[in-house]
Amino acid sequence: MAFDEPLRAAPQRYLNRELSWLRFNERVLEEARNGQNPLLERLKFLAIFESNLDEFFMVRVSGFIEQDESGVSELTPDGLTPSEQISLILKSALPLRRRASQIWERELRPELRKAGVAIRSCAELGAKARAKLEELFERQVFPLLTPLIVNPAMSVPFISGRSLNLAVELRAEDGTATLARVKVPTGTDRFVGVPGKKFDFVPLEDLIAQNLHRLFPGVEVVGAYPFRVLRDADIEIRELDAPDLIASIQESLRRRRFGDPVLLQIAENAPIQVVRRLLDLLDLDPRYVFPLPGLLGMEGLWQLAGLDRPALRFPPHVPYLPERLAYHQGLFETVRKRDLLVHHPFDSFRCVEAFVASAAKDPQVVGIKQTLYRVGSESPIVRSLADAAMADKQVTTMVELKARFDESNNLVWARALERAGVHVTYGFPEMKTHCKLCLVVRKESGGMRSYVHIGTGNYNPATARQYTDLGLFTCDPEITQDVAELFNHLTGFSKPGPFRRILVAPHNLREGILERIQREAELARRTGAGRILLKVNSLVDPEAIDALYEASQAGVRVDLVVRGACCLRPGVPGLSENVRVVSIIGRFLEHSRIYAFHNGGEPDVWIGSADLMRRNLDRRIEVMVPIRDARLVRHLIEVVLEPCFRDNQRSWELKPDGTYARRKPKPGEKPMDVQRWWMAHPSTKMLGFA
Repeated sequence: MAFDEPLRAAPQRYLNRELSWLRFNERVLEEARNGQNPLLERLKFLAIFESNLDEFFMVRVSGFIEQDESGVSELTPDGLTPSEQISLILKSALPLRRRASQIWERELRPELRKAGVAIRSCAELGAKARAKLEELFERQVFPLLTPLIVNPAMSVPFISGRSLNLAVELRAEDGTATLARVKVPTGTDRFVGVPGKKFDFVPLEDLIAQNLHRLFPGVEVVGAYPFRVLRDADIEIRELDAPDLIASIQESLRRRRFGDPVLLQIAENAPIQVVRRLLDLLDLDPRYVFPLPGLLGMEGLWQLAGLDRPALRFPPHVPYLPERLAYHQGLFETVRKRDLLVHHPFDSFRCVEAFVASAAKDPQVVGIKQTLYRVGSESPIVRSLADAAMADKQVTTMVELKARFDESNNLVWARALERAGVHVTYGFPEMKTHCKLCLVVRKESGGMRSYVHIGTGNYNPATARQYTDLGLFTCDPEITQDVAELFNHLTGFSKPGPFRRILVAPHNLREGILERIQREAELARRTGAGRILLKVNSLVDPEAIDALYEASQAGVRVDLVVRGACCLRPGVPGLSENVRVVSIIGRFLEHSRIYAFHNGGEPDVWIGSADLMRRNLDRRIEVMVPIRDARLVRHLIEVVLEPCFRDNQRSWELKPDGTYARRKPKPGEKPMDVQRWWMAHPSTKMLGFA
């Protein structure tokens, strides 16, 4: 594929963002087929695929629908209108979701049965088993069900987003046809155990469908068809119009429940009259209907993935934790001597929790400041912050209430912190605070000393076991002073001064990254050598992509690890022949962000919270921190980044046309799974912190 000048004006310079994201989710789906993964782990990938696709429609597709209906004419970077973008998405998404159904029905379900885990229909069971299930239905399920007439009806019942339902066709004795809706309850297991059979299950919706005569006595049940509705979840929080941010958050959460429908998933055997009635009820265009075979709402497979069958799961992974990093004296003494780098989940997240817990207990610590974005339902760090406040330390937290789908949870934690005496702020009303910072101020013999943790991932112990992330502990006075001034900016709304070491969006991060890419290009033009290594979750910003194209044309070798959406076309003559892009989809979700520049033999390496997206660079508070210790620089390049390009088990290579090919061992090449390699080589052990 060759490009004519002017390259900058050509929409084909950029791959379509939404199609690229769908291809990412396709790679997730392929892990459900990957025989290298234990069987129950493959169910997890199927559940993740479904959850990802749900959120994609609730957030991204809903936005395009709104633009289309509002007459917005703005084109995507690759030159599509909102209407064209919607058509492209629908053309790709429906076959992808149908393939997921086939993987479940034709591959995973039969393999589960061979392994002794049977997902049956009620019709498959013998009379004795069916009788026991009917007893269970009467006791545990029937009280939870509320049949509602949909058509004809005086008032139309609300169908909540992502809920699983049955559309029930009824016929009275006089021949009158009626459509009812029965919501499948969420207060019980999605897969109901067959009494007397430890690993035999029936889907809850099938059990309900087999007992509809109990809900509609005296009425003929013509048929029952599972369906789900996805609703617009991208509800804008209009803080500037609301004097009370908390009240605005609460109202937005309420509005999200009633967002406009964006997709109807329904059993493919549903009669056309049932589909039409639901479309009329939802006021939904017919093109937003996905008729699907098999299981709907596959996120319910998490239940089966948690079965007590160790042989069908990955062996347990125990993160590495040097003893002296688990206690405050050892942790502070270590960081005082040299910077500390941790790589989760290969290094234990407990050292981060210990950092905050130690600060709460240490009588020498006088203050703690921390950002909280997604902390999870259980948070030792939040408890430590509350303990510190109750011990009369100065504690400030910047809680981001606008973290999508975590708003309610963050609001609960914010109130708990306030009750404990923590000074809680909510950042800037017009943008999210996404950076991961914790600052500890400690009295020591030479005066006050500040310690800081800057990470690529959230302060969340659950995701720290599932996501790959990096964290830097340092007491470098220039970095800690920058972080202290940034906190003052976040909490006091003061104008930020020039930062000494860190890059902060939206103030100087975009410029800092682009300047370094351009510097590498200039060095390559002069010396004939240059290299850029980046690891991000998404690469969609046109300006950053153009800069990388220019670097490639200057002779810079550009190696990119991009987990999800990537709009850059690699390997195009005259444009990007020096660029390669790989994506790693493995046991853990790749989440760390690293920016490394060869810089004429003096590597310039950064880690932080920012992806190469407009929202991260221009509409969020993000922080990138330089790695100044030469040992840590070498480690990030040689142990974290370079092995990604040797992976031939879990990595996919992006082709110029936007497709991905799984990388496989070449003749004579040993298999290499980079995440498994990291499990055997935790950073704190390799760097001598044991």
